[in-house]
Amino acid sequence: MEFIVKSARPETLKTATLVIPVGEGRTLGEIGQLIDSVSAGNISAVLKRGDLAGKLGQTLLLHSVPNLKAERVLLVGIGKDAELGDRQLRKLSTAIYGVLKGLGGADAVLALQDVAVKGRDTYGKTRLMVESLADATYVFDRFKSQKADASALKKLTLLSDKASLAEVERATGHAQAIAAGMAFTKDLGNLPPNLCHPSFLAEEAKAMGKAHKNLKVEILDEKKLSELGAGAFLAVSQGSEQPPRLIVLNYQGGKKTDKPFALVGKGITFDTGGISIKPAAGMDEMKYDMCGAASVFGTLKAVLEMQLPINLVCLLACAENMPSGRATRPGDIVTTMSGQTVEILNTDAEGRLVLCDTLTYAERFKPQAVIDVATLTGACIVALGSNTSGLMGNNDALVQQLLAAGQTADDRAWQLPLFDEYQEQLDSPFADIANIGGPKAGTITAGCFLSRFTKNYAWAHLDVAGTAWVSGGKDKGASGRPVPLLTQYLLDRVQ
Repeated sequence: MEFIVKSARPETLKTATLVIPVGEGRTLGEIGQLIDSVSAGNISAVLKRGDLAGKLGQTLLLHSVPNLKAERVLLVGIGKDAELGDRQLRKLSTAIYGVLKGLGGADAVLALQDVAVKGRDTYGKTRLMVESLADATYVFDRFKSQKADASALKKLTLLSDKASLAEVERATGHAQAIAAGMAFTKDLGNLPPNLCHPSFLAEEAKAMGKAHKNLKVEILDEKKLSELGAGAFLAVSQGSEQPPRLIVLNYQGGKKTDKPFALVGKGITFDTGGISIKPAAGMDEMKYDMCGAASVFGTLKAVLEMQLPINLVCLLACAENMPSGRATRPGDIVTTMSGQTVEILNTDAEGRLVLCDTLTYAERFKPQAVIDVATLTGACIVALGSNTSGLMGNNDALVQQLLAAGQTADDRAWQLPLFDEYQEQLDSPFADIANIGGPKAGTITAGCFLSRFTKNYAWAHLDVAGTAWVSGGKDKGASGRPVPLLTQYLLDRVQ
């Protein structure tokens, strides 16, 4: 989808469809009143007939409205509130696209300057709307013999007054970059696990490196991981025929002397649970256990699209967790890259094992901050559902920055505690630490585990088990989150 920003009078634009907002009670804003006046009261006459009440998301398509160059006018309800919330704006955007994609027109003009959104300026409102519109175009039908019918809609023009033109253009550019990152994340997540394995992700990284001169890529294989002493990482992969990969992507957009930010993604391309095998029902969705790595990949894509002036290191911890005669057993003890020993009480708590060694590896880059992203615990879904990501960390400033970024991006997180009392649940009689802490506070004890390996830098952990994909039903699929949150965090570092 192509997005264009223009400053022009809406009645002068030749377009297949002109979109105008209508408030509940059939009220027209400044733009609507202008169009109504130009069309000799045609819009208000239609509204008086009662065909559109103006409730949020209601639509009414008008043809051959007099004195306009637009072939059609789409009236869209924006509700009765003076200002919309973020969720309402998303619903409005989805409703608009839902109508436009089914029309024969190749383009549309959105005259939505009058729509106000709580707590958002022109940039924030525009970016959220364009992100929502671009995200609505996403389709994953790569493995369908019959593809979805292609929409004729190819271009959307956003109208702006001259004073706001630069901000609308900036917001539109950022939104398209974020939407592209989300689409890339979704594609990786939705791929079947027989194709999307650690070696496949390594090849994707190499391809990205070839396309961008300021991106260096290094792939650490089993031999290199063994040399580094990554015993926890290798313990996860040893039951699988698919070899593990630690993928290092180093983006240099800032000065050479600038310390990088680091994003670490859990990339378990399929998680059976290992010897501690999962129930069969719903196990197909364990292909989404690599969505942490996919979201880091997608965030990097957004950063590359925008060419942000920062340095960024992305570390993708990729492995497949399978049961076999070589698989790790409950009760095994392994030595991590940090030298700490771990008693593996449950092989289904594998994400923290690949992450702990990767977090240790991150130290060599002397990062300003490290954020790991992982579909780590089912307990997080119990606590926060599918709307909010869990957030923990050892640096309050970093945690607050991420909370603020989530609020700005409408991709929210919620802080959970990392009190010392929870650390005691990880005590082991045989090793330095156990990989699980019992049935209580599972999300927090997982964060406590990771905190043992992050003492030398500012660190935060995002548990996206409930937000990275939509589970079950016809809408099942990767969500693309938390690409907006992570990208906003990085944008905030350069603005």
